[in-house]
Amino acid sequence: MNGSNDQAVPSMNWQQLLSAARSGERQGSLGFALEPGRTPFHKDYDRIIFSSAFRRLDRKTQVHPLSENDHVHSRLTHSLEVGCVGRSLGTRVGQALGERLPPGIDASDVGALVQAACLAHDIGNPPYGHTGEDAIRHWFRAEENAHFLQELTPLQRADLQTFEGNAQGFRIVTQVESHRFQGGMRLTYGTLGAFLKYPWTVDYVQRGEAKKFGCYQTELPLLREIAGRLGLLELKPDYWARHPLVYLLEAADDICYGLIDLEDGIEMDLLRYDEVEALLKPLLADHWDMAQAELEQADNLRRRLQVLRGMAMEVLVTAASQAFIHNEDALLRGRLQGDLIDYCPPVVKSVVQGAKDMARERIFKDSRKLAVEIGSYSTLGVLLEAFLSAVRERVLDGQATFRNQRVLELMGRSAPQADWGLYEAYMRAIDFISGMTDSYAAQIARQFSGYQPPGRGF
Repeated sequence: MNGSNDQAVPSMNWQQLLSAARSGERQGSLGFALEPGRTPFHKDYDRIIFSSAFRRLDRKTQVHPLSENDHVHSRLTHSLEVGCVGRSLGTRVGQALGERLPPGIDASDVGALVQAACLAHDIGNPPYGHTGEDAIRHWFRAEENAHFLQELTPLQRADLQTFEGNAQGFRIVTQVESHRFQGGMRLTYGTLGAFLKYPWTVDYVQRGEAKKFGCYQTELPLLREIAGRLGLLELKPDYWARHPLVYLLEAADDICYGLIDLEDGIEMDLLRYDEVEALLKPLLADHWDMAQAELEQADNLRRRLQVLRGMAMEVLVTAASQAFIHNEDALLRGRLQGDLIDYCPPVVKSVVQGAKDMARERIFKDSRKLAVEIGSYSTLGVLLEAFLSAVRERVLDGQATFRNQRVLELMGRSAPQADWGLYEAYMRAIDFISGMTDSYAAQIARQFSGYQPPGRGF
């Protein structure tokens, strides 16, 4: 009886989920179709890595804002590392899927697809990382800024008051970057599906049915198109089951966060090496003597840590890829609850959770980090006030004062036209501000506040 019921439940299929067709590609466009030696998913990877939005991640906060330590991770190095782990996960899953893969798609293609999605997973983060996200939300929710939202619909207001880096990232790859508002990066549907961690809109956050969302009102038609091409299951109106490979992206991110945050903690003198080794040792318990012999060959603690991290990652990647295959049916039916790490052996879950707890208690509360984060609210507040005032005046009055015209000129191609809608104009300003690096945002905010270069004061 249970078997027959399961057969009646709709299921996604790998033939659609691994679509190599491109979103936004013009009919008859050559693009790179004639270029040999790269699959469509490898081309996605290249399009992302050569983009300006990706390059700017080098000067965006990962955990420690504006760190002077060259060994501490930025969003760029974090994204590259997540991509490497994602490639390993995708390749292993592709090997296990075997003949279930579509014709012309092999295990390395699945690895390249997941790697490309991982590479872009943080591309929508604003300056100062998750604190920057909250600073933007805080500004739009402040009572003194309520007049900026008066002309908008409830969902448009919610988009801004619940600013989400994941939705901003979807907007960047499909609209803003490369072919500007003509298809964006024109990535394959398969890569876009694996990138979309939250394939629904803000109204489900408003209702308390989701914590995050992945698509603004501006990109909802694109989300519907992508979901249709991939055969994602629509569980509720404009709310789809996640692409199964999203779970590999999240596992790669969790693995890197769990290990790399601790590595940065040691670099910043917030953790000791022996604490991290003790936390990770259970992963290697079955082969600890061999692991210890290899660790002893390292000539300093930094290299010892790198060796330890590599061995721990191997165990975590194996566990996560096996968990995916064991739960393939639930993934294809959109029924898997929680994260892939939840379905790994207890020792894996314990170590990953322990790493997160250690980072939360010992790294995220560092006073140097907290001071910069607090200042980011003022920095982003200055920028939002200036740019949104300028675009609002342009749209509502059809022109701008001399000062606001100068502000609009700074926006370049992002500046709105007088006949645009207010919500669209605001979104272009958000594109410009959220695309800034930490240092550029701080520099512009100082100048807007009357900053004087050194030696020019009274």
